[in-house]
Amino acid sequence: MKKILAAGLLLAPFTVAFAQSSVTLYGIVDAAIRRTNNEGVLGAANVSQTQMIGGGMSQSRWGINVTEDMGNGTKALVNLENRFLTDTGTQAVSQLFNQSWVGLQGGFGRVTVGRQYNVLFDLVTSTYASFPYSPYAEAFKPEIGFALGARNDNMVKYMAEFGPVRGAVQVSADEKAATGGKSAGGYLRYADGGIAAGLGYQNYKFGSGKKMDAFTVGASYRTGPFYFNGGYAENKADNGLTATDRAVLGSAWGGVSNGGFGGAAFLAANKRDMYTVGMGYQITPQINLGGHYYYARQSGQTAAADAKARFLVFVADYAFSKRTDMYVELDRTRLSGNVSLNGSNGAANGATSRTGYMVGLRHRF
Repeated sequence: MKKILAAGLLLAPFTVAFAQSSVTLYGIVDAAIRRTNNEGVLGAANVSQTQMIGGGMSQSRWGINVTEDMGNGTKALVNLENRFLTDTGTQAVSQLFNQSWVGLQGGFGRVTVGRQYNVLFDLVTSTYASFPYSPYAEAFKPEIGFALGARNDNMVKYMAEFGPVRGAVQVSADEKAATGGKSAGGYLRYADGGIAAGLGYQNYKFGSGKKMDAFTVGASYRTGPFYFNGGYAENKADNGLTATDRAVLGSAWGGVSNGGFGGAAFLAANKRDMYTVGMGYQITPQINLGGHYYYARQSGQTAAADAKARFLVFVADYAFSKRTDMYVELDRTRLSGNVSLNGSNGAANGATSRTGYMVGLRHRF
């Protein structure tokens, strides 16, 4: 026991407990050779591309987890995570740290503050992920285009578990940014005996004051070597978005890995939804097979915005050890409506189908 004299006052005795802290360095290094067709520019779309990519199944990263045991079941938590490209050694995103948060965890649940995954991403990847051993394929991930960017700045998130039930809520501020960023949302999930199911909602406020609502629901089932999953997601934005708003929307929806949508219909659309279904089979402790099908639709104020997309992906993964695996992937994209794929210059090139495949190696530490 100790007594502390502060500001001339004798404070009540208290017990001094020396906290136990741990700092863990972790990461993933992933590199793949990927080949795709229809990567050319408008007028010459039928061009194939072979490249090394710095993340096939996973985006390469390194991070630091800090845990401090403060006694009575309470812990302080810190996470810093940087994303990089293995092929060039450069940062994968503009932020130095793609996650940077601090939090407290105890009998009350868990509170985290800072840049972190949003509730939509948390729900899908923990409950009905496309691949149970790797939530999604980094180089081909249509489902992530419905997660409002997957992360939010300036976020406060609270999570609590009650037996097989877990719930979480989040709020984030825009701090008067021209692109907006204010959001609120939550999810509820149940997981027990191989069954997992959940639903989640999140909104996003653009710089203009217009909003976008996102909703998802889905489930998965594991039995023996089999894994089955399915889900639904919807994004709907207000009419009358400004050019800045649409740039934010395009960033959330677009990208080659999300199908490479481009053209007039993409720019005019303010609603997208997607149905997903998949299956995995673990042949041996080292070999996993998986396939996933995605069907997406988009619409807007006029019929010109109407379009559809179908995505198909197959992955075979071989684990050399608990930390190192090799994978082979095949994907197919097919669009219909007034849309086309993006070419190597990032602009719509007129093509409506693309086939890709890759071979990669990944190590976790």
